[in-house]
Amino acid sequence: MATGTARYVRYILITFFILAVFYFVSNSADVTTKLRTPIPTTKPPTKEGDSSAAKDSPNLAKIATDYDASKFLMAMTPNDPGWDDLSGIKDGPRMNATFVTLARNSDVWEIAKSIRQVEDRFNRRYNYDWVFLNDKPFDDTFKTVTSSLVSGKTHYGLIPEEHWSFPEWIDQDKAKKVREDMKEAKIIYGDSISYRHMCRFESGFFFRQELMQNYEYYWRVEPSVELYCDVHYDPFRYMHENKKKYSFTLSLYEYRETIPTLWDSTKKFMKNHPEHIAAGNSMGFLSDDGGENYNLCHFWSNFEIGNLNWLRSKAYIDFFESLDQDGGFFYERWGDAPVHTIAAALMLNKEEIHFFNDIAYFHNPFTHCPTGQDVRTALKCHCNPDENFDWKGYSCTSKYFEVNNMEKPEGWDEEGKKD
Repeated sequence: MATGTARYVRYILITFFILAVFYFVSNSADVTTKLRTPIPTTKPPTKEGDSSAAKDSPNLAKIATDYDASKFLMAMTPNDPGWDDLSGIKDGPRMNATFVTLARNSDVWEIAKSIRQVEDRFNRRYNYDWVFLNDKPFDDTFKTVTSSLVSGKTHYGLIPEEHWSFPEWIDQDKAKKVREDMKEAKIIYGDSISYRHMCRFESGFFFRQELMQNYEYYWRVEPSVELYCDVHYDPFRYMHENKKKYSFTLSLYEYRETIPTLWDSTKKFMKNHPEHIAAGNSMGFLSDDGGENYNLCHFWSNFEIGNLNWLRSKAYIDFFESLDQDGGFFYERWGDAPVHTIAAALMLNKEEIHFFNDIAYFHNPFTHCPTGQDVRTALKCHCNPDENFDWKGYSCTSKYFEVNNMEKPEGWDEEGKKD
């Protein structure tokens, strides 16, 4: 009798193990395997009114589902129907969208915290995919931990060497001397090679990865971030339905020592490619003297939700390749944040850039805590408004509101003033 019971227990354990393995495999994919349900791509649209981004790239993702937005209303305020419906899987359409994270295997427990925040505050009701990218193969621990936390499917991509290395035109001796000088000057990440590869990759290559070709929208998530408030609607849908192409939660001034010639390269690009500069651009966010000098304002790109088709457009690719040839990613320490910001501010119309006041976000050392006690209460926020960076002197968010002739949220002059 005891022998039979032990045999049954072994059968049960073996069955459980097989089911666990099947679940892991079915919810994750390597870049070396084809996605089971690829999101369709389409030839560039040619009908009148299509964006320039859609006309000049042959490999664009498109919205997979046509839908009547009026039949799937999003609850944007506490007065909207469905505001308190935060349980279960949300009805309605989904965008061709993914979360994307650049991470190392050693980041596994820090990115686990970030995933938990995103899932609890938003994605458990929407089940969007997650793409993880690394210049080294992901190990089994990283895949097991992350795939167990994500409600959508997980995909793991290995970055090609040519996207994470010095381009052939870089003078290695000159680049080394720059790193030594920056280290002596105690400039943050000034002597780091890997940080420079990261900035160049995020500036010009993350959206070109094979796995990313399946999507039209991305939400960038870094290790060790926090989302302080519930997200009651689908930001991807908001971006799509309101024709937004780039968004942010935090903005600030860049370290001048890291980008001394970035604006010179930008002005050269503008002179060579006037066709890429939008008539309704946000030059006023970048410059206080009509474009002669850069005021260092930039959107902090460790949080951004954006349109991948715009990044794949000829305009953006031309901009990145012009900067890349100038070598500032290695001869200086150009960050992807000012690169993304300058591109968005010059190539997009003002209305295509969005500030998500209601997505509360923390990445060391800065906090975006929604302005307004009523807003924070409705969103069930747990952030301290005294730590809100938006209206502090080193923030550029006030300038963004001024350039766009927007009224600042009620209470802005009373919150986040403690340094």
